[in-house]
Amino acid sequence: MFKALEQNCGDAGVGVTHAAALSHAQVLREKQPAEPSASEALPWRTAVAAATLPDRPGPSARFAERLREFEAWCAHVDLAPDLASDIGSRKWMRGLATLLGLSAAAIALWPNFSAVETATAMPVASSERDEFRSQTIAPLALGADSGRHMGASPLVRPLASVPERPTIQLVSTLGQGDSFGRMLERAGLGGSDIARVSQLVQQAVPVGDIASGTQFDITLGKRSAPNAPRALDSLDFRARFDLDLSIERGKAGNLALVRRPIGVDDTPLRIRGTIGSSLYRSARNAGAPIGAIQAYLRAVDKYLSLEDDIGANDEFDLVVAYKRSAKGERQVGDLLYAGVERDGKPRLQLLRWGSDGQMFAAAGIGQPRSVAVGQPVAGYVTSTYGMRRHPILGYVRMHAGIDFGAAYGSPIYAVADGTVRYAGRHGGHGNYVRIEHAGGLGTGYGHMSRIVVSFGTHVRAGQVIGYVGSTGLSTGPHLHFEAYRAGHAINPADIRILARPQIDDKERDAFKARLKALLTVEPGAALGSIAPVGSRHAQAEREIDRLAPGKIG
Repeated sequence: MFKALEQNCGDAGVGVTHAAALSHAQVLREKQPAEPSASEALPWRTAVAAATLPDRPGPSARFAERLREFEAWCAHVDLAPDLASDIGSRKWMRGLATLLGLSAAAIALWPNFSAVETATAMPVASSERDEFRSQTIAPLALGADSGRHMGASPLVRPLASVPERPTIQLVSTLGQGDSFGRMLERAGLGGSDIARVSQLVQQAVPVGDIASGTQFDITLGKRSAPNAPRALDSLDFRARFDLDLSIERGKAGNLALVRRPIGVDDTPLRIRGTIGSSLYRSARNAGAPIGAIQAYLRAVDKYLSLEDDIGANDEFDLVVAYKRSAKGERQVGDLLYAGVERDGKPRLQLLRWGSDGQMFAAAGIGQPRSVAVGQPVAGYVTSTYGMRRHPILGYVRMHAGIDFGAAYGSPIYAVADGTVRYAGRHGGHGNYVRIEHAGGLGTGYGHMSRIVVSFGTHVRAGQVIGYVGSTGLSTGPHLHFEAYRAGHAINPADIRILARPQIDDKERDAFKARLKALLTVEPGAALGSIAPVGSRHAQAEREIDRLAPGKIG
């Protein structure tokens, strides 16, 4: 940059200040006298020779002369020109060669960073290292993180025996797949105490019925001998939602069972509200449990279409089993009642009844009813009932069924109760199942990948009978569903099942009384607290209640 400025200002005339010179050649020209004219100019070596010392100079003078000659040569040749100018010229190539040569020399003289050997350190084990740390760092001298204490001095004398704590309080949890006896053994009880405790608890509740996750508040006393297990002083736990059990050692040294009943209110929880744009969201906003909402939707869907038969102004009404204890825990049970109302009048009333917990419609408990069958597989219709060109055979013929496209291995459900009359290979149907229902109606299921029922099996509506496949004359995984009446094929989309009443006359009055009792429950009445009942011991705060105050259920 500065050399270019100097060249630009070289012809400016007298009085013009020269730019700073960076190269050594420029410095030498500044110190030399004015250059002779062109006619008097001599070569650079002749000019240097003219300025030499007397005829026989000494070694130092000759070295100085050679040095001046080398400097003059360097100034003339200019080995390090500015690489930013005259790119590609001979001068620029000479500068590039200088740069590469210096770079190669620097790389060749690069030092070696190999490891330097030192004296080998003495190996120290982890225990010895902790010993050093405990004696050199003040906080660690008391065994802060290593458990090692400072070395004993001559003033320290070992103890013949260490006194034990008179009692130990601990909390033990019954794990998944664990047994009551193994849990007590891990807590430190002896064999005799374990046998006696198991015998006493069995008198109140079966030991095998104690739920996993139950916590036990255990107090252990003194040992009867130096190496003997500690004696059990007391054991407290929640045996049931409505019962606390305690095992206590009396003054005579015998263990005794103490029952502490807990007051429980089992008023059902009733929730009502307007359906609005979404039945699920409306029920959740009203405070209904998720499990109860799912059971409600499944029950209603069998009688009403959730998309077409229910309006935004209709009201939902559900009742679930609910328990409240005097200690504040709450437990949600099964759905007991599901109802839909329109304009203040009941449109659908379903009540849970019987040992199998089925939901029965109150309007049809005394007479048979005709209901449409559900879809046998979770899929979509790919071919309807009627004449069509067979995709494999290539000619038009009757398609006596409905094809449902579904993923390979999807479960296939029976559309109604019935008895299996055929299960096996059946020509173009591949793996095929035929079920006979009431009223002379039958249904068939073809192209299965696997059959899970056998001949003569009685199946219920919604029971899995096989899985979707592509056996027989099939171009891909799907279900061929067909229906028969008196042995003749009919359109499966038009069939309806005659559901006979499953509640006899003797149970009808009890059914209606149960329905009336649930409908008299006030919405939200079960959400209030109940007054504590029971003895003073039942309300005493235990160690387990302070450590794990979670709710049950």
